[in-house]
Amino acid sequence: MPLHPIDRMLVDALPPGTLFSVGGRVRDELRLGAVAEPKDFDYVVTGLSFAQIRERLASVGRVDLVGESFAVLKLTLQGQSVDLAPPRRERSTGVGHRAFDIESGPGVSLEEDLGRRDFRMNAIARALPGGTLVDPFAGEADIAARRIDILWPGAFREDPLRMLRAAQFAARFEFSVSEETRKAMREAAPLTASISAERVMEELNKLLALAAKPSLGFRLLEECGVLAVLLPEVLEGRNVEQNEWHAYDVLDHNLATLDAVPQGDLVLRLASLLHDVGKPRTKDGPHFYRHEQVGGDLTHAILQRFRFSGEVIDEVEALVRNHMYVADPQLSEPALRRFIRRIGASRLERQFSLRAADIVGSGLPKRDGSNERFEDRVRSELAKKPPLGVGDLAIGGQEVIAAMRARGLVNDAFRGDKRVGAALAVLLEKVTERPEHNERDSLLTLLGEYLASPEPESDSECFT
Repeated sequence: MPLHPIDRMLVDALPPGTLFSVGGRVRDELRLGAVAEPKDFDYVVTGLSFAQIRERLASVGRVDLVGESFAVLKLTLQGQSVDLAPPRRERSTGVGHRAFDIESGPGVSLEEDLGRRDFRMNAIARALPGGTLVDPFAGEADIAARRIDILWPGAFREDPLRMLRAAQFAARFEFSVSEETRKAMREAAPLTASISAERVMEELNKLLALAAKPSLGFRLLEECGVLAVLLPEVLEGRNVEQNEWHAYDVLDHNLATLDAVPQGDLVLRLASLLHDVGKPRTKDGPHFYRHEQVGGDLTHAILQRFRFSGEVIDEVEALVRNHMYVADPQLSEPALRRFIRRIGASRLERQFSLRAADIVGSGLPKRDGSNERFEDRVRSELAKKPPLGVGDLAIGGQEVIAAMRARGLVNDAFRGDKRVGAALAVLLEKVTERPEHNERDSLLTLLGEYLASPEPESDSECFT
């Protein structure tokens, strides 16, 4: 394999025969061939103490210690961060990858270091600069066979997160999982509860965003009992039959919908997995009344449990709550504008993509082109740039306050309250119906009529 410029700098800084590339980079070179720009730069340096490695790297770039107990150095050079460490052996002394006895340095062999890793396909090193493989556990053969196999039966008990790694590797690479690995997963599945939420989220993100068919990973988790621990709400969909518009039960439908979403959009992938998560709890014969609202509540709780960001939670929850919209191509233009307001202009394309995936995930032929005709009309309306929020109105809160003072409804000290927002909401509804009213004089006239009404429409929540 050709040397990357970073490899060359490290080779020049370290004694001959001491530098080895390890981890996902070596695996992917064997799986895909030469990788022009590796995603991971992880190295093991043999024959030197931690202090000696650090001293030699100081001439190359900035050196920082990360994870002191694991003796890993992070080197920053040319804007790229790489990890280097002496070989180490470790023994788990706690639950959930939280406590280890660690020994590292020249007294630990490279083979011992590789032996502490998760799967055979990841337990391979490449000598630099020569390129010779160090493969004591036949990982190259596993890669050639497109197989995932643990190094030893206790691998998942030592670190339960490895079960999620098995799932995301199986889905991303479309590799099979050995029966020994499946057996070990089934035995260790309850330990999944000990994994920190942040580590679970990281692996779920990789599975959802990077795999062409993430259902492969979720089916492995279901089969081995891990899904029941991590996402019992999703598993509730197993054997929950649907109506004549669906070929699958709820769980298989959610997974088929998930696979129908192109990879790369984590928010849309999460929404597709969870869009019908509320169905098992709302089933009433062939109906699932308000399942999208129950599903929205469940989605919020699930994503919050795994420490997803507030932005991701809000976006996914909104897509789930709104996925049952009626796509009527005959809707009036005001109704189209209300639809855009309800969904949010920035969320429309994701909402449409979720609907398209939902149809594919039904397992039945598409019935007609009404969704596409509806979407075309929505996009055409959006292109007209109609007012969609009170911020788009030609007048604002100060004009409302001034009008209220002029009519003696408030005194000169009034600075605003909910009545101002209610008045603006009424005006927004007026211009949603008639966009030509969105100019200053017309809005002031409408505002005067509203403020003069004996029972202002603003008392209703329908405009807020």
